[in-house]
Amino acid sequence: MNPEQIKEIVRNRYGAIAQGAASSCCAPKASSPSSCCGGAERDIDELARRMGYADADLNAVGDGANLGLGCGNPQAIAAMQPGEVVVDLGSGAGFDSFLAARQVGPTGRAIGVDMTHEMLKKARENIVKLGLTNVEFRLGEIEHLPIADATADVIISNCVINLAPDKPAVLRDAFRVLKSGGRIAVSDIVMLKPLTPELAAVKELYSGCVAGAATVADLSRWLAEAGFIDIRIDPKPESRELIRDWAPDLGIEDYVTSATIEAKKP
Repeated sequence: MNPEQIKEIVRNRYGAIAQGAASSCCAPKASSPSSCCGGAERDIDELARRMGYADADLNAVGDGANLGLGCGNPQAIAAMQPGEVVVDLGSGAGFDSFLAARQVGPTGRAIGVDMTHEMLKKARENIVKLGLTNVEFRLGEIEHLPIADATADVIISNCVINLAPDKPAVLRDAFRVLKSGGRIAVSDIVMLKPLTPELAAVKELYSGCVAGAATVADLSRWLAEAGFIDIRIDPKPESRELIRDWAPDLGIEDYVTSATIEAKKP
């Protein structure tokens, strides 16, 4: 598939999730337990706990922001401080953006960027529910962020960069919008070994955070080429069980793993 076809698959899938017509990254709502990404019955709060979020995080955002998506908790590594500006790549219904907005406080700001109209609508509705005034959501692709140069102190993202066909462009634009001394703190999926031809042919795995994953070596190189320093990518073997549940019986946990990705702009 070409990049536009991949984007369309991702946009359609996550738009369906926002509208409740799909239950996860690549499963139809009424899918059987053996289909890609599991069945329709998912405890989204329990999924968030497995990704490293606390009950206090879940309570802070209320209903509607946590959709059970992601592969980790970028909040745990971002070390956000009051007054900082945070940009959330692929912000979805706003879960991480809302948590970031609370961490940076009224003198700070959180900006979520998402390419899916349905997700943006849901996120903006959640702003009203939560009564937050220091968070906003913008329509855009993460390869071409609708944000001015040197705006952000920190960029976060949760299992989204792997969905972008042009990952070097994502990292270059992240570098552009960061202030000098700013940092990137991301949870994402990395490739351990190439997918088999059979798995590579499963189109749903592109929206399921699997088929588009890059290797640690490639991500490290692209970050360095973008200008980042102090690059650190830590795979998380403990994510194996979580990933296995995304696509039962396909064995994708042998090919990809969750990782934290950190780097700084000089």
